Amino acid sequence: MREHQMRHAGSKRLKNSRYISGFDGIRTIAVIGVIVYHLLPYSLQGGYLGVPIFFVVSGYLITDLLLQEYEQNGRIDVLSFYGRRMKRLYPALVTMVLTTAAYITLFQRSLFVSLKAIITTNLLYVYNWWEIGHGQSYFDRFNGESPFTHLWSLSIEGQFYLIWPLVLVVLLGIFHQRRQIFYMITGLAVLSAIWMGVLYTGTAMTNRVYYGTDTRMFAILLGVSLAFIWPATKLKTDLSDRSKWLLNGTGIVSFLAIVWLFFKMSGQATWTYRGGMFLFTFLSAILVATVAHPAGFMNQVFTNRVFDWVGKRSYGIYLYQFPIMIFYEAKVTNIAAHPLLNALIETVLILIVSDLSYRYLERPMRHYNYSQLPNLVRQFFKRPSTFGWRRYVVIPAALIAAVALFGAATSPAHSREQQSALQSSIKKNQKAASASNQKALAQQRAEQKQAAAQKKREEAWRKVKLTPHERQLMKSYGLTKRQVVIAKDLPVTAIGDSVMLDASRDVREVVPNTYVSAGVGRQIWQAPKEIQALQAQGALAKNVVVNLGTNSPMTDEQIDSVIRMIGPKRHIYWINTHVPTRNWESSVNTTIAKAARRYPNVEMVDWHDLSKNHQSWFYNDDVHPNPTGNRYFTRLLVQRMTLHAN
Repeated sequence: MREHQMRHAGSKRLKNSRYISGFDGIRTIAVIGVIVYHLLPYSLQGGYLGVPIFFVVSGYLITDLLLQEYEQNGRIDVLSFYGRRMKRLYPALVTMVLTTAAYITLFQRSLFVSLKAIITTNLLYVYNWWEIGHGQSYFDRFNGESPFTHLWSLSIEGQFYLIWPLVLVVLLGIFHQRRQIFYMITGLAVLSAIWMGVLYTGTAMTNRVYYGTDTRMFAILLGVSLAFIWPATKLKTDLSDRSKWLLNGTGIVSFLAIVWLFFKMSGQATWTYRGGMFLFTFLSAILVATVAHPAGFMNQVFTNRVFDWVGKRSYGIYLYQFPIMIFYEAKVTNIAAHPLLNALIETVLILIVSDLSYRYLERPMRHYNYSQLPNLVRQFFKRPSTFGWRRYVVIPAALIAAVALFGAATSPAHSREQQSALQSSIKKNQKAASASNQKALAQQRAEQKQAAAQKKREEAWRKVKLTPHERQLMKSYGLTKRQVVIAKDLPVTAIGDSVMLDASRDVREVVPNTYVSAGVGRQIWQAPKEIQALQAQGALAKNVVVNLGTNSPMTDEQIDSVIRMIGPKRHIYWINTHVPTRNWESSVNTTIAKAARRYPNVEMVDWHDLSKNHQSWFYNDDVHPNPTGNRYFTRLLVQRMTLHAN
């Protein structure tokens, strides 16, 4: 390594540097994908792929500028680079983190956990690794969703900004041909993508591969490698007509493929992590290359006033989106009633906050000379001061910082054990279900051997004499004698999330031969693995109740997969959702209804229609039924299941 490469004297201004306006358009497409995915995930299931686009653009631009600096100055001023990155990124990040922490401390105590670790790891750009061990899944859109979840990607970029200039200086000192470095970086990108596929062994590993620097670095590295063979300032401005057609056609095809994958690539699909995301990133690199080329028209396609405005504010839009969404949806609980209207309101709020941040924070601080800070402080406290009334702006800023730091100092590292009535009920029912499942399974197996006798009992229900307990069930749940008698011997397997856990005590009281397989936060994509386990132990009864859809949207393909695994010889009762606090309620219920029309052995149990005007049936979250709601939930389910019994 040559010593003069590491000096941190100010570098000369780069000559002939190109500002590629189309990159603002690419950033706009990326941030639109991310925002739409977070607001309306059922409409753009691959919108999360906007992040790899950001990674590719960052890798390309940063490397291209560093290489230009090296060529013109004979060195890379690493410390100057760090300073520019800090001035560009840190002011808005610090503002967002502290403001969000202060809001949580004062108004959103349900999220008042691990603030010290969250603030520290974000400011040190290692939050993605902390989140692997402590955070929730990026695709878990219901259970205590954190307003900091999305910051994992900024940590990966921060690590890149810290390490890459140093590595680049070493590589330029060792290798004299850039193509050698290109091959090396491209190889590392491929290895990173392969490592993602190797580590991904199922949904349990989603956090690890999604947040890990090692498994996501291929996107940045593809941008880096592109800069070595496609330098922005050395691309020919004159190309043959054939070359222009090829360049422009490649750009159009790559863009159309990216849009198609936005709609088709689910974050829960195995192929996403075993080549799919790498393919998408490769297409993004091609798009970046065609936009960067001065002889093509792709730069003009991605250049307009709207893209310019959004692209310049894309960092702030990405940064502030989650706090605004989560705090808004915590206050406006009936999101599902008007999902598009609420999404529009949230988008407007995000744009307003991002624009204010860009105008009055990011842009001024990016060009601010911090060496003048001591003089600024002296002038600020001087009387009379040239700042005038503007001095008072510091007061709320100082209060916000103080509240955030107080919250960081006092927030618990883990959730406190104090439980709400709902949490206590779910925990109790989960233990009870585990204890009774083996008994229910044994009873189901015994009755399978006596199917004829069971059929006879169902036909002779009128002659059955009810016990006092059964008469009480009729009264408590509003059931008929026939329903109580048939339900008593009905073999059932119930697969669901926390709503099913919440109702499981009541369901098992009326239908004692119910095997309950339910878990808090369970998602539709976790169901196939659970069904396989139930089949292996012979616990999949001829009547299967499915209660999934609370925690995330679902696709036709996902629900079809579950139904096919259960099989056509079993009757499936799929309970639709009552989740007015999430915008996917209508989409999920429509998907379930369509499946019920496609499959003759599937029936939709319309819990949403029965419960939609009965807020008193639910706990404060307006999602989980309280004891009153559970009785109506159970009655509806028993009515539908016994309807098909003779």
